[in-house]
Amino acid sequence: MSRLKPWLRRLHAFLFPALFLLVLASCSVRRMAMNMVADSLTSGASGNTFTSDNDPELVGDALPFAIKLYESLMSSIPQHSGLRIQTGSLYVMYANAYLQTPASMLTSTDFERKERLLARARNLYLRGRDILLVELEQRYPGFLSRLAQKPHEQAVSSCTREDVPAMYWAAAGWVAAYAIDPFDMDLGMTVPQAEALLKRILQLDPGFGNGSIHDFFVLYYGSLPDYMGGDPAKAREHFQRSVEVSKKRSTAPFLALATTVSVKQQQVREFRELLNQALEIDPDADPDNRLITVLNQRRARWLLNHVEDFFLESSDPVGVDPTRGNE
Repeated sequence: MSRLKPWLRRLHAFLFPALFLLVLASCSVRRMAMNMVADSLTSGASGNTFTSDNDPELVGDALPFAIKLYESLMSSIPQHSGLRIQTGSLYVMYANAYLQTPASMLTSTDFERKERLLARARNLYLRGRDILLVELEQRYPGFLSRLAQKPHEQAVSSCTREDVPAMYWAAAGWVAAYAIDPFDMDLGMTVPQAEALLKRILQLDPGFGNGSIHDFFVLYYGSLPDYMGGDPAKAREHFQRSVEVSKKRSTAPFLALATTVSVKQQQVREFRELLNQALEIDPDADPDNRLITVLNQRRARWLLNHVEDFFLESSDPVGVDPTRGNE
């Protein structure tokens, strides 16, 4: 036995490092496989699987599973930028399309259901925002602490065009969550940080998302009260710019202006004209955003059938050109 001990020692000396290397290799292979899956799930073609569909119910049923799948992968490879942006943006999109928008079309008799949907939407808006802000923090260590300081523009000055998707969806979730509960003063105090992100996007990529950044500013300037920066004239300017950028293939600017400035200024004729223009758009004119067009047109029809809920009078003999400010 004593003569075998040197052999055992040499065998042990060989096997232990070999086993250790095998474990490392298996971890590396596993991580490589997860990165390959993540790359596939976050490619442009994969993202269009949802937005190009013409069946909102099919997409709505599939999205929760997809989001949790992405989030599960993200917990294993937290440095994967594409996966983090996809996960965060899908949370924001789902909250808007399948929670807040349906809630806005419920009557007062469905008050409890409406409040429940809005609470869920607010929660998911902020969840998506936080996932995306982590992405910006990973790219620029200390970014969040700098963004919280005034002037907020200094923090975003280092951001580049590559950061635009993360910036846009983070800001969208941020402002949307506050819009649901404008009495949340703590959240309201942070909204200027989101505005700084959006203004930086205008500098870096004013045509982002086929005019989406301009649609957001239509909602932003059109819905906020004057004391918080609301400005109908600026909203109309961004409306016109969005229509130009999207070549009149997007329904979003028409709904954005109708549901904010037209209602605020009680311009019912303009309201109807804008919504009818949205309904005239062919969903197939912009295949990558077919789903958004279908959903927006559903909402436009609902709004036209509920004009009396938004206006003191159901007719407007004067009207207003939506591309112009007040006269």
